Amino acid sequence: MSVVAEKRDGWAWPQENSGPPTRAGRIAGLLFPAVFLIYLVAPIDQVFGAPHPEVVRFAVVAIVVLYAGIYLAVAIPDNWYSRPIRVGAFVVMFGCGIALAVLLGPDDLVYMTYVISVALIQLPPVVGLVLGLGVTAALLIGTGWVDGAPDWSSAGILIVLTVALFGTRQVIMSNAELRAARDEIATLAVTEERARMARDLHDVLGHSLTTITVKAGLARRILESSGDRDRAITELRDVEHLSRTALSEVRATVSGYRKASLPAELVGARAALQAAEITADLPHAVDNVPAELQEPFAYVLREGVTNVIRHSGATRCEVRLGESWIEIRDDGVGAHGDSSSGHGLAGLAERLAQVGGTLAAGPAPTGGFLVRAAVPAAVTA
Repeated sequence: MSVVAEKRDGWAWPQENSGPPTRAGRIAGLLFPAVFLIYLVAPIDQVFGAPHPEVVRFAVVAIVVLYAGIYLAVAIPDNWYSRPIRVGAFVVMFGCGIALAVLLGPDDLVYMTYVISVALIQLPPVVGLVLGLGVTAALLIGTGWVDGAPDWSSAGILIVLTVALFGTRQVIMSNAELRAARDEIATLAVTEERARMARDLHDVLGHSLTTITVKAGLARRILESSGDRDRAITELRDVEHLSRTALSEVRATVSGYRKASLPAELVGARAALQAAEITADLPHAVDNVPAELQEPFAYVLREGVTNVIRHSGATRCEVRLGESWIEIRDDGVGAHGDSSSGHGLAGLAERLAQVGGTLAAGPAPTGGFLVRAAVPAAVTA
């Protein structure tokens, strides 16, 4: 019985939550409800075991056959019909159960167990619960009126069946919700991992390739202009070192072990800005920055300096650090192309959100471009 509710309440309609059943599953789904049809032999034996008009006997047989046929068609959990068909089947079965009780006596209301089962499988659970309790009350009242004493045995069967099926239905719905939640969590985990990979690779490759490009261009200009072979070789050695470092960082990113270091990023930012012939005004220490903020601030520094080199056209870059904030300011054109809405700053905003921080980026009031990341003091306390 594989069902899931549209919403988690008593009026939720069950619906299919699995693929097409296997052949073995179809056979098992048919045989399980069919076993209980043996109890419908009793009303036929009852009508033929006592003097009844032929028309009553014929009616009872026809009702039992119709009752059993509909029960088999809709009680199989893999048969998911439209709601009008389910309701129609329920109404006909309800009528058959009442007809048996009218023809044979109120104690035959016990055979309403079949329509109660169908209601609890195919309809909102409250319908089956109310039906079971209502039929039980009607059986007790009817047998007490006609026979002089309530039929507690049959009433017990109805109550046990109703409560057991209702409880089973709720457990099945809960399990279906848990499976759906588990699948959703797995999907979110995959999505989050992809987002992490995208952010980290962007941060690693964007900065490293920018620095490599700047240093390679510097080496080319040195060779073209002055022919200073030793200085050009020094720059190319830096390019080689940066390439190896970038490769190591990519490997660490893929394996999930990469951690950005704020002191290391300051050293790298200074070298990259100098290679781009941009005056660097950077802090010399990061001791005032809490340990939990050094990694996100390292990413802010890396992305901010990369954007200064690539987009600003600046001649000067200033970096300021506080206990809960970092600023990267340049004297460039006042905009970083499309960087303010690109993946880099968006990724930084996501990183900062994980530590309760915010990111602001835009033209500075005094000219140039300003990137500021801040974490409320209450978060870092």
